[in-house]
Amino acid sequence: MQEGGCLCGAVRYRVEGEPLSSGICHCESCRRAASAPSLPFAVFPADRFAITQGRPAEFHSSPRVTRSFCGLCGSPLTYDNADEPGTIDVMTCSLDNPDAFPPTHHVWVSERIGWDACADGLPTHATSRQADGET
Repeated sequence: MQEGGCLCGAVRYRVEGEPLSSGICHCESCRRAASAPSLPFAVFPADRFAITQGRPAEFHSSPRVTRSFCGLCGSPLTYDNADEPGTIDVMTCSLDNPDAFPPTHHVWVSERIGWDACADGLPTHATSRQADGET
């Protein structure tokens, strides 16, 4: 089990087990949500995730996507895509131990900022892993 939460401590959560995948997203939506060049995430079965303290705010960043974040400090916490039922993406850097689930790939590099080089040797995907035939 891993725990995490926002910068100010108002929202806390836990996840159980290993993630289904762990990556770094470079899409414009994630960049804007994080105010950063990319956003690392780990995908878990939704039933393995639970809020343990507080209540995150939500924002629908696109018609089928809901992002949660702390309404006080703004820390991004989760990404829920209705097209991928039963899973939830947890923002890796909101974990108390962000080293627990290192990324294994990059997604949406087609929207990557030019000066943000993917120089770690991990596989890259122009859009999603699913679009490239991976799960």
